[in-house]
Order: sequence, then structure tokens, then C-alpha cells
Amino acid sequence: LLLVAAAAYLLGCSNGAVIVSKYILRDDVRTHGSGNAGLTNFYRTFGGPLTLVVILCDVLKAVAAVWAGILMARYWDGGFWSQEAIVLVFAKYWAGLFCLLGHMFPCMFHFKGGKGILSGGTIAIMIDWRIALVVWGGFLILAILTRYVSLGSVWAGASFPFISWYCYPYFSIVALAFIIGGLVVWQHRSNIRRLIHGNE
Repeated sequence: LLLVAAAAYLLGCSNGAVIVSKYILRDDVRTHGSGNAGLTNFYRTFGGPLTLVVILCDVLKAVAAVWAGILMARYWDGGFWSQEAIVLVFAKYWAGLFCLLGHMFPCMFHFKGGKGILSGGTIAIMIDWRIALVVWGGFLILAILTRYVSLGSVWAGASFPFISWYCYPYFSIVALAFIIGGLVVWQHRSNIRRLIHGNE
């Protein structure tokens, strides 16, 4: 568990927006716009084909982190649960949580990272298509209808633990889901304030 947590966290620290802007463009994205090291701020600031590099980086690191969890589950040697399928799901949530922690609070970038939507969305897809459908479906509908990406992002974070609870009603999995969803919502707290006051 600790090994997977460390591997997933370090993978999460590979923040595409920071790496591309700071080391390729020589212009740290965190000094522009919202100051966030995420895809949306990168695209609004720089645009261009390098945005695809950021997307690829944030997607691949989430895939790699979840696969680390899957490998852990395959070699699990203990009586944590008798149901192998549930162990696999727990492992995905566990690895996903630490990947997001690395993305949001990267140790090599002064703990100032992104808000976790693209990586989190990828993790949702890796966990269960039903969870991905609710998270991504609500995100896209709200973002398109209201033109507020942040509103869709808050929906993604808020809905994640509840659809997880519906699909996997196990305490440990639900607890991890609430932590993951809570982190995403917390990272959008400034957006929520602006949405409430009508100046987002």
C-alpha cells in the first residue's frame, strides 16, 4: 500500500502544465491567469498544440498510477477482503487518491499544482464506466449549457463520492471516494465563491 501510494504520488507530481510551461515555454503558467497549474489555465494562457502535450501527460500519469494499484491488487496477499473484485476496486481508488494528491500538491513544484479535473476524470474512467458516465456527463452538460467549466468541475467532484457509494457500498471505498471528491471541490473553492457572487 505504501509503495503504491508513493509511486502514484510521484506520478501525480508530473504536472503537464507546469512542465511544458516552465521547461519548454520558459514561462510558468502559475504566473498567469488564475495562477492554477491546470489544463484550463494553460489553454487560456498559451493555447496551441502544446495543450495536447499537457492533456497527454495528465491522462497518462493517471492511467499509470491506477495500473500500479491494479498490480498491487493482483499480488495482494492478505485477508483484507474475501472478494477479489472489491480489492481491485479499492486499489484503483487508493492509487487514484495519491495520484491526485501529487497533481494538486506536487513536492517538486512547491506544492502548487492543478485542480485535478483531467487526471480525476481519467481515474473515474479507469475505475468504472458508470462512475465516469455520471461524472463526465454532468461536467459536459453543465460546462456546455452554462459556459462555466468550473461549475462542471464542482459537479464532478461533488457527484463522485455519491455515485461511488451507489456502485460500491463498502466503507473503505466510500471513504476514499469522499476524500477524492472533497479534494476536487476544495480546490475549486475560489471558483465557488465567484459563482455565488456572480463574477466567475
